[in-house]
Amino acid sequence: MKILFVPKEFPHGKVIGGPIIIYNRIKYLSRHHRVGLASFIRNEDRRYLGTLEPYLSELELMPYPLPRNAFRRISDFFSSEVPPYMCNTKSSEMHHTVAKMTQRSDYDVVIAEYSVMGQYLYQNSDINPRTKRIVSCHECYTISRKKVLDLYGIFSIRGFRAMLELYRLEAYEFAMYRDVDKVITLTPEEREGLLRYAPGLDIDVVPHGVDTEKFSPVSPGEQEMSVAFLGNYPHDPNREAVMYFTKEIWPCLKNTLPGIKFYIIGRDPTPDILAAAKRDRDIVVTGTVEDVRDYLGKAKVLVAPIRLGKGFRGKILEAMAMAIPVVTTSLGAEGIPVEDMHNIVIANDPETFVNRVVKLFKNDELYRRISQRSRALVEEKFSWQKGAEILEGVLEKTVVKDK
Repeated sequence: MKILFVPKEFPHGKVIGGPIIIYNRIKYLSRHHRVGLASFIRNEDRRYLGTLEPYLSELELMPYPLPRNAFRRISDFFSSEVPPYMCNTKSSEMHHTVAKMTQRSDYDVVIAEYSVMGQYLYQNSDINPRTKRIVSCHECYTISRKKVLDLYGIFSIRGFRAMLELYRLEAYEFAMYRDVDKVITLTPEEREGLLRYAPGLDIDVVPHGVDTEKFSPVSPGEQEMSVAFLGNYPHDPNREAVMYFTKEIWPCLKNTLPGIKFYIIGRDPTPDILAAAKRDRDIVVTGTVEDVRDYLGKAKVLVAPIRLGKGFRGKILEAMAMAIPVVTTSLGAEGIPVEDMHNIVIANDPETFVNRVVKLFKNDELYRRISQRSRALVEEKFSWQKGAEILEGVLEKTVVKDK
């Protein structure tokens, strides 16, 4: 097959979060198929081109669209055919590039990675008519914005903003899903969520994965008395989880476990995260790091108090692969066939979160048991090879459909 990927971020080999899925999909599919890429890229990511280029038959890169000023945002709200929530990545250059590549290289299938990139497949009449179109939904924006509105309420700044972001979003997003040949999700829960809005959608589940060789168990001697969170912080569910942890959980945890540190690992920490670290010397914000294992391996526990968003949390798999116990919410564990207090720890309120983190620090037998079982689960079910094989089957089925 000839497969064209169209991701929201350049998926290089050092990236974390959602783009690492795309990098590994490309890496494994390129063994037996021709793979092309059309992507936005930041200047600082160009140094990583060499991690991906060996797997590509062709590559088209362009800068991100310029930030939209207040006038453009107002104009988008009232007149853009794309809903305001998706306008930050609106690009006529990307629209034309995707179509040009499908025509020039006669791709069998084009995959928009992240729903926001579906705008380049939807109503793009210049795409090669024989090229099947797929939207890879890492997160349904309609569902995630409604969750923000429910959590904060309309009379809060965040809730009011979510209400504005929902303007025309549902109608456009689900029209886009209905228009393509296939939708894929990362979890069964996300698939069911989409089907509640549009029962007739053709959806397959292609799970996240982890490099179980790269992310291997750490030696206890390398670990500090610390917890960690891992993510890209422009993604609001990550930022919100960190701020919720620092305000509602961290103070009590510090009082119970004197000397504990909190590592906030990952790209572009937001001003409120940086301010929290400035107030507390036991909070360490790393920013972008060359290898997340250098800091993740210091932590005895990964904390992931996720309350917003949908989709899959690759950070949880990476910690489990390193045999680092994970304490997360029910939402954070979606898509992983885990059992509370067996191979993961679930905590949906601050008091439970504190109690269960403390229990892991103080109960060596419980810690050892959850560590070993979490690693075993990842090895059995979540290698990148397994996920790529599932995706390959979905693509083959989609390409031959209606022929």
